[in-house]
Amino acid sequence: MSEEQAVTTARLDRGFAFVDLSGFTRYTDEHGDDMAVELLRTFRLAVRDAASSRGVRIAKWLGDGAMLVGVETEPLLEAVVDISERISTSGSPLPLRAGISIGPVMLFEGDDYIGHAVNVAARLCDAAESNEVLATADSVSSLLVNTHVEPVGERVVPGVEEPIPVVRLSVKG
Repeated sequence: MSEEQAVTTARLDRGFAFVDLSGFTRYTDEHGDDMAVELLRTFRLAVRDAASSRGVRIAKWLGDGAMLVGVETEPLLEAVVDISERISTSGSPLPLRAGISIGPVMLFEGDDYIGHAVNVAARLCDAAESNEVLATADSVSSLLVNTHVEPVGERVVPGVEEPIPVVRLSVKG
């Protein structure tokens, strides 16, 4: 690896989550940009509050979605479940869906993550139904206090050779 490559990449273990408002394009088309912006304000407030209270970083906003990064897995999982619950109980006309994965990735040029865990989290978000939080089974631990874990079996993830064991997460109680 050249000195320039060493400066632009670093390998790290992290947890990743993608959260997305399901049906946002149709909502914008039917209700207009002003209503869509108000919906995004509510969504972003929920994401900011839940993430910041647990030490989870918002890596980037993706229009009606976000990419979250956690150094520790449990706070990331609980933040995403909290975001889902906040959106669900807020009266939002659109449900949230989310995907979570953990693993080694490369930090590219100091502000972007590249690797299997990022890709899997994004694909699980795409595969999630409305009001569903999916995570790789290896993301969960016995340290989760406020989160119910339900195995849903193996899922084929586009671009990944082997099926991945997946769980559904929800608020415990």
